[in-house]
Amino acid sequence: MITARDDRRRTFETVPAGAAAVSWWGRAWVSALEEVSGDPARLARGRTYAAAGHVDAVTVTPGRIVAYVRGSRPRPYRTELTLPAFADAEWSELLEDVAADPAALGALLEREVPQSLAGTVLPGAGELVPHCSCPDFGRPPCKHAAALCYRAARLLDEDPFVLLLLRGRGERELLEDLTRRNAAHAAREQPGTAPAFPAVAAREALARTVLPPLPAPLTAPAAAGLPPAYPADPAAPDPLALDQLASDAAARAFALLTTGEDPIAGLSLWQDAVRLASAEPTSGLTGAARTLYRDLARATGRTTTDLARAAAAWRQGGRPALAALEEPWDPPAGPFDRARPALLAASQGAFRPERNRLTSHTRQLRLGRDALWYAYESRPGDEDWWPTGRPSPDPVTALRG
Repeated sequence: MITARDDRRRTFETVPAGAAAVSWWGRAWVSALEEVSGDPARLARGRTYAAAGHVDAVTVTPGRIVAYVRGSRPRPYRTELTLPAFADAEWSELLEDVAADPAALGALLEREVPQSLAGTVLPGAGELVPHCSCPDFGRPPCKHAAALCYRAARLLDEDPFVLLLLRGRGERELLEDLTRRNAAHAAREQPGTAPAFPAVAAREALARTVLPPLPAPLTAPAAAGLPPAYPADPAAPDPLALDQLASDAAARAFALLTTGEDPIAGLSLWQDAVRLASAEPTSGLTGAARTLYRDLARATGRTTTDLARAAAAWRQGGRPALAALEEPWDPPAGPFDRARPALLAASQGAFRPERNRLTSHTRQLRLGRDALWYAYESRPGDEDWWPTGRPSPDPVTALRG
C-alpha cells in the first residue's frame, strides 16, 4: 500500500533530453527563475550544464527539488530550488475548482497543466528560490541552480504532477481526492427524472456486431475542373506557374478518382518534365508555354529541343513512346522480322533494319517494348527524327498514321 508520505517523494534517475522546456508551463517555470536573475551569462552556462548532463538524479518533495550538479571541481554541489507548498485549505479550494471544471479535470488527466490553474500552481514573483553549496556568492541563481531549473522544466514537460508535488500533494492522493469530488459533483448534477436526451442501453449498444453499409460513393465529375485565375503579385509566385501546378494537380486527382491509379507514380524527374511539357499545344507555343519549356529544360539539364521532341513522343503514346524514342534495344525474332515483308507488300518500299528500328529515307518505324510500332519522320539528308502519328501493333498502319 502506498501511503501519502510515500507518494510525496519522487526521485528521477534520468531526465528527458534537451535543455529547453517544451510545454507552456515548463517555459513559465523557467521564466520564474530567469526574471530574478541579474546575470544572463550564468543562465547561459546553466543551460550548457543542463544540456551536457551535469545534473544528477533529481528528488522532488513538497516545497523542494534537490539534485547534485557537477561543476568544474571533482566534487558535485548540492543544489536545490524551493517553492512554497499550499496549506490544506488552499488545496481544498484548488481541487474543488478542478473537479467542478470538466475541461480542467480533463487536461490534468491528460497530464497537462490546465490554463485555469496557471496563476495558482505556477511560481509567482519571488516564489522560486535557488540554493547551492558552491562558493559563488553573487546574485542568485548560480549556474548550478540554473542548470537544475532547466532540467526540472523538462521533468515538468513530461509530468506536470511534479509541479503539484512541489506544491504539497502527490499524484495518487490528488487523483483519489479528485475522483471523490468529481463523483459528488456528478451526483449533485444528476436530475431526479430520466434524461431528456436520447439514449441507448449499454447492453443493446454492445450487442451490435453488424455495422450498417457505407453510403454509396459520390458520382465522379465528367472532367477535371479549371483552377481560378491567380492575380499577379510581385510578392507572390508566378501566377502562370501556379495555374500550371493547380491544373496538373486537378488532372492527377481526377485520374486517381476515376481509375484508382496515380498517373505520375514512379516517374523520374525527366519523365515528369516531359509529361508536363506534353500538355502544351504542338505548335504556336504561347509566351507562357515557352517559359515553361525553358524552365523544365533547365531543371533537367536538357535543351528545349530535347524536351520538345520528348513531349511529342509522350503525346504519341505516353511513357512507352518516350522509351521508344530514347532506348534502342534488340527485339527477338518474330514481329520485327515480319514487318519488312509486310511493308514491301503494302508498297511502302524497302526498310533498313538497325536494332529495333526500320528506316527508309525520311521515314522510320521503331518497335517498342510494348509490341507497338511508333512512326518517325525526318527531313531529307538529316538524322533529326521526330515522332509522328499514333502507335499500332501493325507496322503499315503505324507508318500511314
